[in-house]
Amino acid sequence: MTFPDRYSSLKENVYIEGDFRLIPIRFEDRTIIMKWRNEQVYHLRQVGFLTESDQERYFVDVVRPLFYHDKPSQYLFSYLKGDICIGYGGLVHINRTDNHSEISFIMNTELENSEFEYHWCTFLRLIQRVAFDEIGLHKIFTYAYNLRPRLYRALLETKFVHEATLKQHCKLDNNYIDVLIHSKMNTLSLRLANREDVEISFTWASDPSIRKYSFNKNLITKQEHTKWFLNKLKDQNCIYLILEDAINNKLGSIRIDRDNDSWIISYLIDRKYHGRGLGTQILRLLEDYIIVNQLNRILLVGYVLKENSASIRIFEKLDYKKIVEENESVKFIKEIK
Repeated sequence: MTFPDRYSSLKENVYIEGDFRLIPIRFEDRTIIMKWRNEQVYHLRQVGFLTESDQERYFVDVVRPLFYHDKPSQYLFSYLKGDICIGYGGLVHINRTDNHSEISFIMNTELENSEFEYHWCTFLRLIQRVAFDEIGLHKIFTYAYNLRPRLYRALLETKFVHEATLKQHCKLDNNYIDVLIHSKMNTLSLRLANREDVEISFTWASDPSIRKYSFNKNLITKQEHTKWFLNKLKDQNCIYLILEDAINNKLGSIRIDRDNDSWIISYLIDRKYHGRGLGTQILRLLEDYIIVNQLNRILLVGYVLKENSASIRIFEKLDYKKIVEENESVKFIKEIK
């Protein structure tokens, strides 16, 4: 029997952080995974101990078909250090309607005493790339018996939030125990740009697919851009913001520059994320940023090239008032109170 090594529904399939990798679960790891599950059955929703025949049947009948499915109900991965499997886990009970999934992970039992939080944190950072970058899930969560407080420390360290405690929710060894739910949503946020953003901002500014909608289409050098960028960071009449997702991917930028009594908007979205509605979201977040930071009664002005129909629709959708159509552009205004 040939066991696949790639999920047809994923682009990347391999996710790396330092010496550690997530790869599609390997058939060769089934026996060691069975051993760990039997050793740690106390915290798993597993009835009894697994046998080798149970495990082989599960890999052949349940896991193998997942690799060929367009929208599998779960993605399972071997967690490796080098080429050695030291854990396994993935996204399980994926709900495509509500766009969320539970996270599951166990590690080599021998590592739990000394490296528990370290490997949980590493795994969580890697699995978020699958959940948020690859699949585009809105929310991921853990469902855990209240038996391992070290797990909650790892979850909080990776910015999961304690969402709920289900009191006496499960019966274990004739005792009713609580279940804790921790979750993380793929929310977007704006933060102030800093010197470390100069490289990505130059990449964006040099991208032909982005620059074609810029008023200044002249090619720029990295030296020119760096000087301009650093000056913008120091400019008291400029607010320069970076759009990030829950795992700190830089998705785009938005800038407002004071022009007498108004502020001129300039924004862009990384082409990798085009088509996801981020133009609308970045402008909404800008308005939220202005209100939260009490920059009241700001008049925002947007100039859009007439051929940039997508951006024109965004301004119209967000109730910007169209003031005038000039030869090449359309002017929009909106007062934020």
